[in-house]
Amino acid sequence: MIEGKVGDRLVIDSERVGDPVREGMILEVLKGTGGAHYRVRWSDGHETTYYPAAGGYRILEAAKKEA
Repeated sequence: MIEGKVGDRLVIDSERVGDPVREGMILEVLKGTGGAHYRVRWSDGHETTYYPAAGGYRILEAAKKEA
């Protein structure tokens, strides 16, 4: 799994069939003894700290800006 960077999208798959996925933008990468975790602004506008666990999430790299 790739490590996220500021500006990347974080997508968390639903735990139950029929529930929507959660999607947000990584605002800050926080490092700790357990690995990277992220401050995320979710699509509904609230912000939380997300600690990745095995499976169930994807990081979509932000589009590269042209010079």
